[in-house]
Amino acid sequence: MQKKFKIEVDCANCAAKIEEAARKIPGVNSLTVSFMTQKMVVDADDGRFDEIMKEIVKVCKKVEPDCEVFL
Repeated sequence: MQKKFKIEVDCANCAAKIEEAARKIPGVNSLTVSFMTQKMVVDADDGRFDEIMKEIVKVCKKVEPDCEVFL
């Protein structure tokens, strides 16, 4: 399942770090974070999608505490 989310991230470097860390979460097929458009595109396993999104939000907060993902 692929979905797009609005994300508030403060810099391109943080967006790259979030992208790299979140791709390592089991069940994530692909993930991109665009600092310019403030969007995140997630392709992950259908059955665990909500659980995976919770893990992605945790990763975002760990990389950048001010980061906000609008689910």
